[in-house]
Amino acid sequence: MEAERGLRPAARRSTRSAGRRWPEEPDPFRTAYQRDRDRIIHSSAFRRLQYKTQVFINHEGDHYRTRLTHTLEVAQIARTIARALRLNEDLTEAVALAHDLGHTPFGHAGEEVLDRLMRNHGGFEHNIQSFRIVDELERAYPDFPGLNLTRESRHGIFAHSSRAGFVPEDLRGLGPPPLEAQIADAADEIAYSAHDMEDGLSSGLIGVGDLEEAALFRRHWPGSFEKGQHYGRVKVRTLLRRVIADLVVALVGETERRIRDAGIEDPDGSAPDAPASRSLVVELPARHDSEIRELKAILHGRLYRHPRVAATTEAETRRLPDLFRHYLERPEDLPAHFRQRIGRSSRERVACDYVAGMTDRFASWDHQRRFGGSGAR
Repeated sequence: MEAERGLRPAARRSTRSAGRRWPEEPDPFRTAYQRDRDRIIHSSAFRRLQYKTQVFINHEGDHYRTRLTHTLEVAQIARTIARALRLNEDLTEAVALAHDLGHTPFGHAGEEVLDRLMRNHGGFEHNIQSFRIVDELERAYPDFPGLNLTRESRHGIFAHSSRAGFVPEDLRGLGPPPLEAQIADAADEIAYSAHDMEDGLSSGLIGVGDLEEAALFRRHWPGSFEKGQHYGRVKVRTLLRRVIADLVVALVGETERRIRDAGIEDPDGSAPDAPASRSLVVELPARHDSEIRELKAILHGRLYRHPRVAATTEAETRRLPDLFRHYLERPEDLPAHFRQRIGRSSRERVACDYVAGMTDRFASWDHQRRFGGSGAR
């Protein structure tokens, strides 16, 4: 197809896709991967990301990132990398847009609560939940559950998880995910490390003094320039552009080197005489990888665990056990399409799926409706 002309040999092409679980007629205008991307964007789970926490609870400010804005930024960075490497932008974008669909209300704190509640019932992990959403939980078509994405998109979304467990039969033995999916993973790390810096500085919870301990920050923090009306904000945005550009350029250069050295120029991401190519290929150089880990450690210690952030998320996540137990004990209060799944899935899993899909504001409203007051009972 015209949209895929000029791709390198290692790129995935929709004309060579392994197809969908339920066969469908091809679209007259879009490639299979473009169709995957569009199905993800039009899903209910994607729209709900607008009101799900990234770092700061939704009501704390209009300019902090949400899961939706984070996802869009990841997709933008991922497309840039894929284009530079002459890999398939459409497949890369599809995986990037789906990577956080499974996030709970109230961010990672909400995920930890649901994982504890499901400890004896298979646990909970948002990456696996993202896959379950596109494969099973979305309701958009009369003939099959989920979104019926191509196997390449499904492989990339599933491979985003680091937790061992059930692997769908048609994804077993496939090895590393497509290079395009590896790009989406790398873009996620670049995006949240850089953008959480901006939200942290904007909130006042961390300052330049905290971040100066990170080499990546020191190298790109802009020197003095003529102050304008929004001088502080301009400095921060200049920092972010420099950090992202540095990481993207480094990632592209290192990945080109790895592709060349491993002889990876076929769509399976491997070559018969290059066993090393069965490992991940899209990686930062060692120095940049060390620097981004250093920055993430500072963000974890001083922003994500900041007393104000912790206090707010703890207060909000207290609602989730109440809601989980309510729907476990009163399944008649679940929407009909969730009730119908009881039997095919355990009652615990169905209750968990429903609570996990809530937005921050719906979880707060539903708790108020069920239990009254402003907090947990």
